[in-house]
Amino acid sequence: MQIRSGLRPWTFSASLIPVALGAVLSYKYTAVFNGTSAIILLLSVAAVVAVNSAGNMVNTYFDYMRSMKLRAGVTRDQAVLEEHLQLTQMVNGAAYLYGFAMICLWLLMWFSPAKSMHLAGLFFGGLSSSFIYTGGIGVKYYVLGDLLVIFTFGPLALLFSFVSQTGKLTFIPLLLALPLAVSTEAILHSKHAREMDADKKAGVLSLAILLGSQGSYFLYTVLLFVPYLVFFIWGLQYSLPLALPVLTIPFSFQLEKVFREGGPADTRISTGTAKLNLAMGLLFVVGCVLASRVPMMDRITGT
Repeated sequence: MQIRSGLRPWTFSASLIPVALGAVLSYKYTAVFNGTSAIILLLSVAAVVAVNSAGNMVNTYFDYMRSMKLRAGVTRDQAVLEEHLQLTQMVNGAAYLYGFAMICLWLLMWFSPAKSMHLAGLFFGGLSSSFIYTGGIGVKYYVLGDLLVIFTFGPLALLFSFVSQTGKLTFIPLLLALPLAVSTEAILHSKHAREMDADKKAGVLSLAILLGSQGSYFLYTVLLFVPYLVFFIWGLQYSLPLALPVLTIPFSFQLEKVFREGGPADTRISTGTAKLNLAMGLLFVVGCVLASRVPMMDRITGT
């Protein structure tokens, strides 16, 4: 059994980068990083990755149970259809991972200066969103999945990390997560655009289906390049290192060309966008470390 197929570790960057960014912002706020801070960071990473992994397994399970891809005769997720994981193992694996994440939360409540109710609220908000994406009401199947990713996938992970380190509940750091959240949405949208025909046959209503091929290309281009505008403005207004993600813009032009000339079915688009998101996120984290000023931090510190 290949557990890796169900866990989808290639998606972890979309959660790990916001957690790292939250830790950097907390250091900018407190100017403290000691042994306790390291423990909190490790527990935050473990909790977020566990929830991410469990959500991936839930996603695979419900996609199969609703026979979305199977009825359409096409699937990009081989975890079930190639029998890498039995359905019972998929369910049990998700349950164990959610349970492990809750243990990490319990430990965080011991080490973190944050109020337990704040940590629990953020944690269960992320856990719920990872489940209802395909489970429960299944927002993925009704366009709303895209909005869920933009507003919860990265931003909640960042805020959870920041609050765990500082104990201060403020929603200002969420603004710093938005460019990367838009980039993450580009990954998801490219996947929906690629599977547009299969989703139509299965009765799924995605944003890519509503927009069509041309509209999907336009939206993908917007999602691809808007973050650069934000990073560039922050670099000019606050500190030049914040513009480091702009170094990845040649790769975005390559992806745009592949989408424009080859159409959304080209598998290089989704994988390339995921790699771009990772590179962009890492450069932004480094930029925040090096920056003399970070956007919105003066509002948190009151200076």
